[in-house]
Amino acid sequence: MKRCFKTAALGLAAASLLSMGQDVLAGGGGSYPNGAESFLSGMVPPPGFYYLNYAYYYTADSLKDNNGDDIGVFDKITAVANVSRFLWMSNGTLFGGNYGQHLFVPYLDVSLDFKAPVGPGNTMSYDDGSVPYLIYSPMVLAYHLMEDKLHVAVSAVDLYIPTGQEDGNLAATGHNFWTFEPVVAITYLPNNWEFSAKFMYDFNTTQDNYANPAGLQVDRTPGQEFHFDYSCSYALHPSWRVGLNGYYYVQTTDDKFKGRDAALLAGEEGKHSTVLAVGPGVWYNYQNMYFVLRTQVETMAENKTEGQNVWFNFTYAF
Repeated sequence: MKRCFKTAALGLAAASLLSMGQDVLAGGGGSYPNGAESFLSGMVPPPGFYYLNYAYYYTADSLKDNNGDDIGVFDKITAVANVSRFLWMSNGTLFGGNYGQHLFVPYLDVSLDFKAPVGPGNTMSYDDGSVPYLIYSPMVLAYHLMEDKLHVAVSAVDLYIPTGQEDGNLAATGHNFWTFEPVVAITYLPNNWEFSAKFMYDFNTTQDNYANPAGLQVDRTPGQEFHFDYSCSYALHPSWRVGLNGYYYVQTTDDKFKGRDAALLAGEEGKHSTVLAVGPGVWYNYQNMYFVLRTQVETMAENKTEGQNVWFNFTYAF
C-alpha cells in the first residue's frame, strides 16, 4: 500500500472531476468542460430563446506528472457527457449590450481505471454518473460592432452550483465546491474567415472530503485557473464552415489542503495542471438549426490526463 501511495501521489494534487472527465486526476478545480465552445463563440444570437446541446466523449490512457512524463499506475479514463444549455436574450440593453441569461444542465458518466489498487476504496476501478453541478449566469451581454464584423459576449460571472458528491469515489462526477467564472468571448469575421476565442478565469471555494489516490482524509481549496477555447474557420458556403479549434488550460495558483492528513500532501500543492489541445471541426447551418462536429487532441499536459475528445453541438432557435 505504501508503494501504491508513492506512485499514485506522484504528480497528483487531486482526483476530483475536472473538465467533463478530461482532468479527473489534476490540480485546480477544472469545472469548465474545456473545448466546449468553438466556432463563432463570441457571436451571441439576436433576442429570442435558444436551446443548445453539447454531446461529448473523452478518453485517455496517459496521466502526466509535473515533468510531463507518464505515471505508470494510471490505466484509462472514459467520460461521456450530455449538456443542455438554455439561452435567453432580451430586447433590452444594459451597459450598451443586449441583455440575457443562460443555464447549463450537464449529465456526466465517468469510468476510471488504474493498474494497481488506489484511493479510498483501495481498488483498481471507479465509476460514477450524475448531474455534477448547474451553471447559471444572471447577466450575459452581447455586443455587435464594426458593422457586424466584431462580436463580443460577456458573462459577469458563470456560477457553478454544486449538487453534491459521492465521498470516497475517485470518479465522482459531482463535487461540493462552488466556482465563480468571469467570461469574455470574441469573434472577428474578416471576409469569409472567422477567428474566435472564449477567455475564462476561475475562482473556487473549498471542497470538503476530497477524494484522492492516496486515500487521505483532507479538504482542498482548488487553485485558480485561466483557460480559453479558440477556433479559426473558413466559410466554404453561407451554411458551411471548416477549420481548427481547441483550448489551452493552466492552473495559476496552488491547491491548498487542510485536515488530518494535509501535511502528507504539502508537496503536491505547487504542482499546477496545464494542457493544450487542437483539432479539426465542421460547422453547418440549416434554417433555425446549427450543427458542429469536432475533435481535439491534447498535448503538453502536466499533472493531468492527456487524451482526445469528440464534440457534437446542436443549436435550435425558437
